[in-house]
Amino acid sequence: MQPSAVPELAHTHARPIHWVATATALSGVVALSSVLGPDAATAAPTPGPQTKSAPAHIAPPDPASVEFPLDCGPVKTVVKKKASGDLDGDGRPETVAVVHCDAPMGTPPDGVYVITQAAGSTAPRVVATLADPQDRTNVDDFAVRDGEVTATLLGYSSEDVPSCCPDVRERVKWRWEDGAFVRSAPAGARSV
Repeated sequence: MQPSAVPELAHTHARPIHWVATATALSGVVALSSVLGPDAATAAPTPGPQTKSAPAHIAPPDPASVEFPLDCGPVKTVVKKKASGDLDGDGRPETVAVVHCDAPMGTPPDGVYVITQAAGSTAPRVVATLADPQDRTNVDDFAVRDGEVTATLLGYSSEDVPSCCPDVRERVKWRWEDGAFVRSAPAGARSV
């Protein structure tokens, strides 16, 4: 091995004073950035052109106090997922709930229901069924955004496919149009 022609440099060996100087400089930068940092953000999101924002004092309907149109026999219903938003543009929020029977075994199919509560009413109620449990689908991704309900439905290509193993995946969305929820799917949204 050939010895180095350059003598060892003093700055290649860190001494305690180097660490103290680095720590002091770093703490100075942090302290200065907190004093000179930007002001707190004050902007508030604004609703899009197609949606109205519900007044802050109106709470969305609670799915726990609704009787869903499901025949579960001796077991109860379970609200698997829920999301709220103003779907019909009336300024009052609706709640969309993904619900199934609390079956002790297997994969019970999901129903997707829209719940509303009229002004002055104390009881919320189901006003629309977007996905019926009789269709044997389960809901994977689910959201309420910009007046639309979007979901990924997992289903079956035939009656021969066991209910444990859905083999069809379909992205769908529902939007309130002319007094009803209209279902659509983006191009190429179904896969087997």
